[in-house]
Amino acid sequence: MIVDLHNHTTLCNHAEGKNEEYVKKAIQNGTKYFGFSDHAPMEFDKKYRMSFEQMQEYEKNIKKLQIKYKDEITILLGYEVDFLEGYLDARVLNAKVDYLVGSVHFLKGWGFDNPEFIGHYHSKDIDKIWQEYFEAIVQMARSGHFDVIGHIDLIKVFNYLPKKEIKHIAHRAIQEIKKADLVVELNSAGLRKPCHEIYPGNSIMELLSEYNVPITFSSDAHKPQDVGYAKDQLIAYAKSYGYSKCAYFIQRERELINF
Repeated sequence: MIVDLHNHTTLCNHAEGKNEEYVKKAIQNGTKYFGFSDHAPMEFDKKYRMSFEQMQEYEKNIKKLQIKYKDEITILLGYEVDFLEGYLDARVLNAKVDYLVGSVHFLKGWGFDNPEFIGHYHSKDIDKIWQEYFEAIVQMARSGHFDVIGHIDLIKVFNYLPKKEIKHIAHRAIQEIKKADLVVELNSAGLRKPCHEIYPGNSIMELLSEYNVPITFSSDAHKPQDVGYAKDQLIAYAKSYGYSKCAYFIQRERELINF
């Protein structure tokens, strides 16, 4: 795929492989704009992210690769930032990067996509969980901090699906995303998870298309062999909903390119 914006490094403590291996795989895939957006530091769930002290190391390493491979690929620098009330940090939000991916991984401190805590689903109302999740997406869109919405329906990861229609639950979130002029990523990581489905699924893709919300592409790679995963399927999926352009960012300025 021509653009691949959401990829990780070993600094998050749950990825593997050298940064350069990710870049080489992206070049092999014919990617023109490849982005690292590793898990940004915050004072919560520290074992699955870099520390604040490692931000400089992370940014320096990516910038070295930008220079080394400038004639072969454009490497972009970003962060994936957890939207969690009380934990957003100006050191991340004001970082001199190309873009910020906003993601929701926690509901009131519960890491709902972490297999360690999957048992919590059995003690909760699944419709209420989905509603709380998409309300968090609404608040994230309204915050004004982000450029890209990460894996917008991550809540489906373990196949605990609501009884209510997903389009009805997600509708207000898509309206707020449109109002905030944000980009939503098509992320192939869901195909590697128990849900076995691209993020977002068909119901939300219908809404994105209806509201003409711009998209981008992401492997969400945590190891080099995941770079460009299911790229042809992602592209065909986007085209089936009428998309022909995807977004990338340079110094927080959005550009669109044909795919």
